[in-house]
Amino acid sequence: MMNKQILSDYVYGIIGSLAEYGVTDVVISPGSRSTPLAYGFASSKEFNVFRQVDERSAAFLALGMAKTKAKPVALLCTSGTAAANYFPAIVEAYYARVPLIILTADRPHELRDVGAPQAINQPDLYGHHVKWSVDLPIPDEYEATLPHIERHIARATTVSMASPKGPVHLNIPFREPLLIDFQDELPKPTFHQSFTAKLVPSNDALQFWKEAIQQARKGFVVMGELAEGTDLNEVWSFIRTLKWPVLVESLSQLRTQVPNDCKHYVIEHYDSILKNDVFKKNMHPDTVIRFGAQPVSKPLTLFLKVVKPRTFITVDEDSLFRDPLGVTTTHIQAEIGSWMSDFNVDEMNYDAEYQQIFTRANEIACQHVKAYIAKEHDEGALAGMLFECLPDQSDLVVSSSMPIRDVDTFFYQTERDIRIFANRGANGIDGVVSTAIGAQLGTMRDTYLLIGDLAFLHDANGLLASRYQDTQLTIIVMNNDGGGIFSYLAQSSVEAHYEQLFGTPTGLGFEELARMYDAQYEHVHTKEEFKSVLQQPKEKNLRIIEVQTNREDNVVTHRKLWASMNEELNQLWQV
Repeated sequence: MMNKQILSDYVYGIIGSLAEYGVTDVVISPGSRSTPLAYGFASSKEFNVFRQVDERSAAFLALGMAKTKAKPVALLCTSGTAAANYFPAIVEAYYARVPLIILTADRPHELRDVGAPQAINQPDLYGHHVKWSVDLPIPDEYEATLPHIERHIARATTVSMASPKGPVHLNIPFREPLLIDFQDELPKPTFHQSFTAKLVPSNDALQFWKEAIQQARKGFVVMGELAEGTDLNEVWSFIRTLKWPVLVESLSQLRTQVPNDCKHYVIEHYDSILKNDVFKKNMHPDTVIRFGAQPVSKPLTLFLKVVKPRTFITVDEDSLFRDPLGVTTTHIQAEIGSWMSDFNVDEMNYDAEYQQIFTRANEIACQHVKAYIAKEHDEGALAGMLFECLPDQSDLVVSSSMPIRDVDTFFYQTERDIRIFANRGANGIDGVVSTAIGAQLGTMRDTYLLIGDLAFLHDANGLLASRYQDTQLTIIVMNNDGGGIFSYLAQSSVEAHYEQLFGTPTGLGFEELARMYDAQYEHVHTKEEFKSVLQQPKEKNLRIIEVQTNREDNVVTHRKLWASMNEELNQLWQV
């Protein structure tokens, strides 16, 4: 058989298997060694092909898309440092449990470790930060090669989607020449599908679950970031049956589309409430149940580490369950499902007053937050106004650092259909622009990105993707000229070297960057200007709103909010 035919069959065998096992989207960065696969994807009608020349940004774009779609996205690059540039997004995908299929083209075995150009040690390149990695065989005529490839592709897609979800890596060596014969139809693999198991608790775990709920007197539920694709109807059913306070992080998607009969139990302002010493002193729980990742809230973290509830149940789909506080007493390995509501309500001994105090405290906090948004002009109030203005059926992507904390404080529960996304697996500020673009391409919904100036600069190359595909995105850059989060940390108390090492002002604005990418641009300095701009229709698909803010004012006004809130919360226990 001719070498070109061998290569073509090999490539379309890979692509046909990916299509058979449910992969429909691929992000490609151009390069020579990946030519056969790039041609194969581009010539196949079964795939949506997205392009981004910067590999680091490309990987985050794929991550954003996989987050919103809750299914694997393929990611293709050439050999050498191109593959290394995927690493930050792969680390995020691993810890955030996002399914990615990473395809790295490679030099053939005879060109490895001999000084050949663009050849690095790619097998197992990502180490422990992928769920599985394999170095595929070189294309050849051996009759077992293609069936072997098919089954490895099946394994890769299955492993990426098995709980907990995550990235897998396929390293694929090619010899030159790299051209293929285009095929009109993809071959059908001889392996068709994998039937995977759903994680449900054992009978012993269910018995413990029922008894723990029945015996609890004072308890609450913590809902962190849940796995994408989680059936939230099952969560709401559990909440309305349990009738405990439920501390919901914004990334749980439980602050939006809140059913009327559950509003009473949703505690979205727990971060603010748990800054109050009197509240914490009087509200020690005996039982806590946590679903999803540990929330970003530092007050919640400190509270749980101090009180150490007698029963702390972590429900996690991974046997290596997440317990960063070291307070878990029982782990139930399971996915969210109907089993959660399988307990006898009549046998519960719960103290209803405990729940009522939580609800009243949340109402007080919400009143103060709404008044703050209406009155103040700092970054938090501006963010809060943005959240109030977000249209129904839109998505919000937020950067780490201050934006995610402003969401935690100022995004109160709503009936609107708004989904909130962030990269909280490794909590970095890299790749956020690309993640937002990927999220928008994944949902095709109206999408807003809230980001600081440093994080925006960190992934300015991410905007390249807007030159290759239609990107409907509004970017709000809170420009406080530096790292605003450090103003809240211990470093800010030491004046020496603070600005040089932590404030890191750049003095940069973003009008020229917006012009370079033909983006609609507005620069606002006041709250009134910001609100006016938000209410104006978009003129271009890509829009950048630069909001000038002040780091020092932000700290002062936030502390004023907490002080006024504390004063009223203290009155809950005054006779």
